[in-house]
Amino acid sequence: MSAVPNAARIGFTGTPIIMGKRKKTLEIFGDYIDRYTLAQSEADESTVPIFYEGRTTDAAVSGASRMDEVFFQWFRDLTEHQREILQKKYATTAQVLEAPELIAVKAKDILRHYIATVMPDRFKGMIVATSREACLRYYDALNSARDELVVELEGRGGESLDGSSEVIDPDGSFLRGAVGQITLIRALEFAPIISGDHNDPPNYAEWTDKQRQQAHINSFKLPLGADVEGHSPLGLLIVKSMLLTGFDAPWAQALYLDRMIQEAELLQAVARVNRTAPKKSHGLVVDYYGVSSQLTQALAVYAGDDGEIDPDVEGALRPLTAEIEKLEPQRQRVRQLFVQRGVEPAATEEALEACVWLLKDERLRAEFDVALRIFLCTFDIVLPRPEALPYVDDVNLFSAIQIRTRRRYRDTPEGDFDPLKYKEKVRLLIDEHITVLDLTQNIPPARITDPDFRIRLKGVSTDRAKASEMEHAVRHHIREHIDEDPAYYGKLSKRVDEILERLEDRWDQIALEFEELIAQINAGRSDEDNTGLDPDTELPFHGLMADKVASSNPDAADLLIELTHNLVSDVSTTIGTVRFWDNPTKQDELRKSIKRNLDYSKLFEYESLDELAVDLVDLAKANQHRL
Repeated sequence: MSAVPNAARIGFTGTPIIMGKRKKTLEIFGDYIDRYTLAQSEADESTVPIFYEGRTTDAAVSGASRMDEVFFQWFRDLTEHQREILQKKYATTAQVLEAPELIAVKAKDILRHYIATVMPDRFKGMIVATSREACLRYYDALNSARDELVVELEGRGGESLDGSSEVIDPDGSFLRGAVGQITLIRALEFAPIISGDHNDPPNYAEWTDKQRQQAHINSFKLPLGADVEGHSPLGLLIVKSMLLTGFDAPWAQALYLDRMIQEAELLQAVARVNRTAPKKSHGLVVDYYGVSSQLTQALAVYAGDDGEIDPDVEGALRPLTAEIEKLEPQRQRVRQLFVQRGVEPAATEEALEACVWLLKDERLRAEFDVALRIFLCTFDIVLPRPEALPYVDDVNLFSAIQIRTRRRYRDTPEGDFDPLKYKEKVRLLIDEHITVLDLTQNIPPARITDPDFRIRLKGVSTDRAKASEMEHAVRHHIREHIDEDPAYYGKLSKRVDEILERLEDRWDQIALEFEELIAQINAGRSDEDNTGLDPDTELPFHGLMADKVASSNPDAADLLIELTHNLVSDVSTTIGTVRFWDNPTKQDELRKSIKRNLDYSKLFEYESLDELAVDLVDLAKANQHRL
């Protein structure tokens, strides 16, 4: 700075130094040129929001005067005499936090929280302990807690969830939820990552070795999984200070804090869980120490003269209670979509069908999907906490409506609900509920070509529902095949519209005519005009060209038949060459050849030849498996 006093000094940082004894960042570099705030990052989906959860009523250890509260909180099941013995044994704050008994209790709680809240979506977590010794004790305690849990689960004899609303009661059903994950729990691994020192005891060597540390770090960065390529069973890293800054692990969702951490280090640490990953909607900070007051102080330092928090860090952590408060308004938003239109959502067959019928409107269906996705996302964040319990029935009801609706209107390739829209905790809850309702057997999305399609229709309760199911099954079949024969399937689509328009609300008659139409479709394409052309390979080309014929030649019909036969023969030979559809040049040559043949026939307007030739090449690609 002395040598080049007029030089520009430009810095780039995630956490400027504005507190403590060190020189402040703004004093060195001057005012900000530009800022990219957390709120902007979340809006851009570059990071995910972070929620804060205090795991004890008062876990703060600010000094020896609070030890009575701490010991009572964690060892409430012990007698007063037993707690006094522990307090005498661990007289200082550091000793308390390193106490094997306390770490064992917390490790068990962390493991269960991780299994119930984080592990279902295959995410990972980090534990921040008070010392290197505490890291190693956490490692031993987590392994013991895992082994004890596996024994407990194996003793339940394969018992699984029963689909009741009790499923999210952490006291009554954690084990039932964990049974389904026992294979992964059994394989679950943990690893301390700590710095080394010349005077370390021998048992530190395994965890301070640089190569082993890097192997653990690489493993931690993989998605959680056992015996799956590209996945790793390492679920929890245990650290003191290492990896709290600059460590990028997208699969880390939870940070378990069990030591004093403050100022910029605190803000950097919580940012370890805001990286994006598939199906990751949020990060979670679980506080076992009581750093919320430290976080408040850290954020307060970033406040301006007006007392408002600096936008760089505003919203760094959000209390989980804020998400709980969103559940009721979000539930009502979904419910009112039906109530405002005269339909009361309920779990009865009649009410479910009324909701499905109402959602035939595509715009309303899209609005319902968006509202339900928001509700289920918040519900997933709150799960498995008891505050979610009052909303379980509505989650199951709205999900059943969505599943039936998607099946009815074939909104996904399989006509079923898209599993990617749900997190595993919610999906498990829904799956169990659907099994209990036997909804899986109530008209799964069957194709009209299935031999038992008519048999499955007998399970439909009303003529309107039966007609609707048949209508959308036919429309789905048409959408799947219209590229293979646009003329034929276009006529079928018009036939569906004509039946509905002519018969209006006479659902029994509509169902009868749809049965005839389905039987006709299943019988296959026929040569209705006696052209002599093959129904599977030649009639699709004939139908497409027949709609474009502009010639008044009395022999036009015969000429078109001859043109179709020759054109299909040439196309079949041409596209049979190796990797034809990967070669744009050959495809362009085919298009030009088709255009010349169309021009020579004198059956079409010259201005229409380019478009017709392109359509015929597309038709050939759609029918390549036949040609």
